[in-house]
Amino acid sequence: MATLASNFLTLADWAKRVDPDGNVPVVAELLSQSNEILEDALFSEGNLPTGHRVIIRTGLPTAYWRSINQGVPTSKSTTAQVDESIGMLEAYAKVDKDLALLNGNTAAFRLSEDSAFLEAMNQAQAQALFYGNPATDPRQYLGLAPRFGSLGAGNGQNIIDAGGTASNNASIWLTVWGENSVFCTFPKGSQAGLIHNDQGELVVYDANSNPYQAFQTHYQWKNGLVVKDWRYVVRIANINTANLVAESAAADIIKLMSRALDRIPNMANGKPAFYMNRTLFSMLRIQSLNKSQNVVSIDKGLNQFGQASNWLDFLGAPIRRVDQLLNTESRVV
Repeated sequence: MATLASNFLTLADWAKRVDPDGNVPVVAELLSQSNEILEDALFSEGNLPTGHRVIIRTGLPTAYWRSINQGVPTSKSTTAQVDESIGMLEAYAKVDKDLALLNGNTAAFRLSEDSAFLEAMNQAQAQALFYGNPATDPRQYLGLAPRFGSLGAGNGQNIIDAGGTASNNASIWLTVWGENSVFCTFPKGSQAGLIHNDQGELVVYDANSNPYQAFQTHYQWKNGLVVKDWRYVVRIANINTANLVAESAAADIIKLMSRALDRIPNMANGKPAFYMNRTLFSMLRIQSLNKSQNVVSIDKGLNQFGQASNWLDFLGAPIRRVDQLLNTESRVV
């Protein structure tokens, strides 16, 4: 794999950076346990207060064959600027002070409530990475599915049609994370990942505008997705999940994933990983049992947190589960 620049870090890397009090926030650890795509995604500070601007090559200069005593025309390449936006995901956790004090362990009680907010934000962020669409919700950033949503588009060659024609389809995504391919970004001068602010005891108001004392926590996560080079993302679309589970006229996931690997220009340019939901993950293992050669293996080593990973691996590319990926996608045409 390529060596990535030091400013392209995973959330686990950012979590190792201490907070102003010299402590590592527990919030980042909780996040890394619940959504596997965030363990892979690289994060880089944006070059704009509201996003990140990238320069993309749109045309090559023309090269000419020349004869003796004849000149050639001048030529040049062309480029385009693309501004990737950032969305702000926020939530407030409020716990009635007297309720929190009942069991004598206020901190533990508050954490038990706050963890639900963490999971909700985590799921929302994973959903946006794939399905976020400013066309339907201008507050979101643009996810992968709207970018790879048409077989006839310029990047349609990186969409592999698995043949499903109904609306019970799912997708497998191959993403190569890297500074020149795909990465997440956050506003210039801000922090990566989920920001946790314990606001302590405040006067809050109920639905009838009546005040009471409560402990309040504010969570904020500013995030965007940058696809600098679309050739490093492959979508295997239109996988009919009903046929897959019934093992009748089912898509051959292993062949499709093998074809996806061949669409990537250079696997050494970043960190590749496959993403699929729990249904596809299970059926992939079942299909692999019927193959004469086992291309799906189990990594028995340690992951980046020093834990036994047991992550599945397909021809060198890790396989990750993402529960926010749907089994009800419409057909991509």
